[in-house]
Amino acid sequence: MINSSDSVTSGPETAAACAAAPPARATRDAFGETLQQLGSEHPQIVVLDADLSESTRSAMFAAAFPERFFQLGIQEANMLGTAAGLAATGKRVFCCSFSCFVTGRFDQIKVSVAYNDVPVTIVGTHSGCAVGPDGYTQMALEDIALLRTLPNMLVLQPADDLETVQMVEHLVTRHSGPAFLRLTRQKVPRLHDQRYRFVPGAVDRLRVGRELAICATGACVAGALEAAVRLEREGCSATVLNVPTLAPLDGASLAAALEGCDRVLSVEDHSVIGGLGSAICEALAERRPTHVRRVGLREFGESGATEALFSKHHLDGPGIYAEAKALLATRAG
Repeated sequence: MINSSDSVTSGPETAAACAAAPPARATRDAFGETLQQLGSEHPQIVVLDADLSESTRSAMFAAAFPERFFQLGIQEANMLGTAAGLAATGKRVFCCSFSCFVTGRFDQIKVSVAYNDVPVTIVGTHSGCAVGPDGYTQMALEDIALLRTLPNMLVLQPADDLETVQMVEHLVTRHSGPAFLRLTRQKVPRLHDQRYRFVPGAVDRLRVGRELAICATGACVAGALEAAVRLEREGCSATVLNVPTLAPLDGASLAAALEGCDRVLSVEDHSVIGGLGSAICEALAERRPTHVRRVGLREFGESGATEALFSKHHLDGPGIYAEAKALLATRAG
C-alpha cells in the first residue's frame, strides 16, 4: 500500500509548508502526551518503565494515572516479563526505556512477549547515534535488526510528532499483538499536515521523481527531503519515501512505489546491517533487483554532538545529497 499524503510536495510548496509548520519536537514528547490523553478513555492501558520515566516521557502518564503506572527500576528483563504477564490478563501494556537497554533484553522479548503474542508495545527512546554525547553504550544501532527477526513484531518509527500521535492511537485502539515503537530524543521538524493518516505497512510517498529514490525512516526523513530539494535545483528529480513501518515491510507496495527508479538510496540512523536498507534489499531482490546504496552506521558509535554525528555518517541533508550524487554517478546495472 502506498500512502501518498501530499502533505510535502516540492520546491516552493515545500518551503511554504515548512514556514507554516509548528516548531520541531521530539517524537518521545508526542508519545508521552498522546498516551496520557488516551489514558482516561482506555482504562486497560498500563505503563511500565525502567527508572527512566522522565526521559522516556512515560512520567506524563504516571502523573495522571499513578495506579496504572509501575516503576520497575533498572531491571529491564523483569519489566518485560511483568509486561507479558499483565498483557495476558487483558491489559494493553507500554514498556518504556532507552532503546538500547530494553531491546538488549532480546531473550525476554522473544520468549515472553513475542512467542506469547501478547499486546505489549516496547517503546525505545533515545534511538540511534543521535543520543550523541552519551556515547556508544547508550546508542541503539542494532535494535531494528533484532526486532525485525520476530515474525509477529510490528516495528514502527515515526518521522515527526504527528505521525507519532497516530501510531500511538493505532497501537492502543487497533493493534492486538506485540510492537516496537522507536523514538528520538532530538527534535525533528513536522513533515506532515493534518490530512496525513498513518496506515500500518503503507509506504508514505512524500515526493515523486525519476532519477532515483531516497527511502528514509525516522529522524532521517527530513534530511532526505532537504537533499531532494537541492537535487531538484540541479534538474534532478528524486522520489522520497518515508518508511514508518519497518516490519512487516510491504515489499510489493515498496516495489510499486519505486517503479521507474533503477537506483535507490536508503538512509537510517541505525547500522546498515539488518535495518531499513537490508529490508529494502531483501524485498527488491525477490521482486525487482535494483541498485541500492545504503547509508547508516558502519562502525561502533562514538560520543559527539548529534549534529556532528549526523554529518559524519551522512544522515543529514548535505550528507544525503552527497550520497545521492555518488549513486547517480554510478552506472545502473
